[in-house]
Formats: sequence, C-alpha cells, structure tokens
Amino acid sequence: MQAIRLHWNNYRDKHPKLAEFLMFLILSNGITVFQMVLMPVLKAIFNGSSMEAYTFQLFPLGHNFDGSVYYIFNYPAGSIASGGGGGLAYFMAVQLTLAIAQVINFFAQRNITFRSKGNIYKAAFWYLVAYILITICAGALQGWYKEPIYSFFIERFGKSGETTADLITMIINAAISFWVYFPILKIIFKEKKNKITIG
Repeated sequence: MQAIRLHWNNYRDKHPKLAEFLMFLILSNGITVFQMVLMPVLKAIFNGSSMEAYTFQLFPLGHNFDGSVYYIFNYPAGSIASGGGGGLAYFMAVQLTLAIAQVINFFAQRNITFRSKGNIYKAAFWYLVAYILITICAGALQGWYKEPIYSFFIERFGKSGETTADLITMIINAAISFWVYFPILKIIFKEKKNKITIG
C-alpha cells in the first residue's frame, strides 16, 4: 500500500493536472456505483406508497410532438411498470439518491481531488447552486431519452427491464454530470490548495 501511495504522489507531482482529472474520474465512478446501489433501495421503499398516486410535474417547457406539455420534471401518477411515471414516489427516490450522492461527492472532491483549503461555506454555496442548475438541466434532457428507454426495456423484460432502465438513465445522468461538474469544481475549489501528499 505504501508503494502505491508513493508512486501516486510522485505521479501527481509530475503530472498534477492529469492526476487531478484521474482522481476526479475515480471518485465520480465510485459515486455512480453508490447511486446504483442506493437508488433501487429508495425506490423499493417509496414504491407502492401513497406518494405514487400523486403526479409530480414541474416547470412546463413547450410541448411534445403529440401536443402534450413538456415538463422538466415529469413524473405522472402510477407505477412505471403499469405505464405511469412513478409519481411523487419516484421523484423522491431519484432526488434523495442524487442529494445523498452529491453531499458525499462534495467532501470527497474537495478533500481528495482538489485538496482545497478555501472557505468551505462559500464552496458549499456555489456547489449547491451548481447542483440545482445541473439537476434542472439534466431533468430537461431526461425528457428526450427517459420514456423510450423505459418503454423499450419494460416491454421486453418486464420488472427486470425497469431496473435495467433505471441503471441506464443513472449512467446517462452521471456522464452528463461528470463533464459539467469537473470544470465547475475546478473553479469552486481553486483557492488555497493543500500541498500535503497522501500517507
């Protein structure tokens, strides 16, 4: 273990920008795996609850090809397996998963990847602003691919297809977040980096 740390510290000293990006990549993938484990758990907790009967639609943005209103957050009532959108229950499962993952991500990226010693409250504020904006943009983009993915997998594989669709949409969201968050976090955590090496 000590040899790995020494090798990594030497590599980071020689290639600081690349090492920073690689660490961001490793931690981001770890957070994505965590979300893949947490999401089905939270979804199982909320599925079948009274919240599933409530439609959650927020921020109308034009119309779909069929003339229906396009919502940034579109979770019609009823289970996904029965043709609904999961309602408020699915929205809560998704947003709680993202919120928990982003809290962990904030501290991991701040302390490990960027080794920032800047004001944590200021960084947390700007991270929260970025999180809200990215969540809204990702929600808007999800309207393009969520329904076709769920329809395709549920029609062919039933309940296991729904789980597969959950994982695919999470991976797409994670990929979008990865490329958006990296430059934003470089700005948020740019102040007073800690120069101490690992170990």
